[in-house]
Amino acid sequence: QVQLVESGGGSVQAGGSLRLSCAASGYTTGISCMGWFRQSPGKEREAVATIHSNTGNTYYADSVKGRFTISREYAKNVLYLQMNSLKPEDTAMYYCALVTRCSGLQTMNVRYWGQGTQVTVSS
Repeated sequence: QVQLVESGGGSVQAGGSLRLSCAASGYTTGISCMGWFRQSPGKEREAVATIHSNTGNTYYADSVKGRFTISREYAKNVLYLQMNSLKPEDTAMYYCALVTRCSGLQTMNVRYWGQGTQVTVSS
């Protein structure tokens, strides 16, 4: 049974920083990439960043490039999202996911989702 548990969300002022963590447990195979997604009320869930399993290459949505950094600690099987220079429009529920088909930032088949962690940025 694969479990993804996110943590690190919270409330910050614009310009602040947060680091999200996603701890993965259980045996996984066939994972092409790991990713962070976000969804705010009334909007579709969108991919924010991905890190590819074979290459370690990272990809970002244009809206977060230069501000967010995705990384993975392989030994502990933890995925991170460092978020700097946060803006009110970054307010959303953030989810991590394991994806079996990825191409850059595109994720064609999300196999596992975490439960989400809320990020709220005030102006």
